[in-house]
Amino acid sequence: MSENFGSSGQIQPLSIGNVVSAAVKLYRSHLKTYLKLAAIAHLWVLVPVYGWAKYAAISGLISRLAFGELIYQPEGVQTASSHVNPRLWSFLRVGFQVGISMLLIYFGLAFAAGVLATLLAVALGQIFGRSIGVIVATTSIIIFTVIVLLELTRFYSRWVVAEVPLAVEENINGGESVARSWELTKASVFRIQGIVLVAFIVTLPLVFVLNYIPSLFLIRLEPGTAIYSIVYIISLIGSLIGGVLVMPFWQALKAVLYLDLRSRREGLGLQLREPPSQDFR
Repeated sequence: MSENFGSSGQIQPLSIGNVVSAAVKLYRSHLKTYLKLAAIAHLWVLVPVYGWAKYAAISGLISRLAFGELIYQPEGVQTASSHVNPRLWSFLRVGFQVGISMLLIYFGLAFAAGVLATLLAVALGQIFGRSIGVIVATTSIIIFTVIVLLELTRFYSRWVVAEVPLAVEENINGGESVARSWELTKASVFRIQGIVLVAFIVTLPLVFVLNYIPSLFLIRLEPGTAIYSIVYIISLIGSLIGGVLVMPFWQALKAVLYLDLRSRREGLGLQLREPPSQDFR
């Protein structure tokens, strides 16, 4: 994996495939370390508030470790943790700020889409008849659902690296880290949307098998029965395993994207390369 970030000529952004490929290679080359950290993070989720802050901080830790590998300045887990741990509550703030923002945007978009679809269906129904109104309503719901999902992805693309500046940069707090992500991504929204979509497709089979399939079985079972409890426990374990396996990939992806964005916007003389002693293939 070799990509020059410090060339004097025109600097072109990494393609969608290059970003995803680099994240996969990082994940594979540090599989044991990243999975161990991801497992610890997911166990911390069981502890309210403080555990959620630990989860967010460990997520940032994985991105910091990946970023160090990308710029050929690798750190050990303990060294990287000494930078991340003092910012524990700032990582929690980043998570809540982005999460609440996305939730409010979703409700706003869903409400607007619902109102528009209803008004359109009623108006056309009055003109062309009730059956046409039903068809229009159904079609409108599908179209507006796609639009809402695309808009949500667009906003998520602006905050996709929100915790990485906090994990990597000095003298920055949680709010500034979120603002930093918004600033870095403003000229690359469509490309980042493509990266997020491809990354989602890459992880979808794993998430579907471990997270969604067990949940589907619960729909046909009666709550309170022994078999329901067994399947529910299996579903929880599957979700935990799925989260542990997917989390390092996404955090490595964010590190690659963050380095790429900084290099394009700030002209950093950095190189995305692998040390001679390591083999990412």
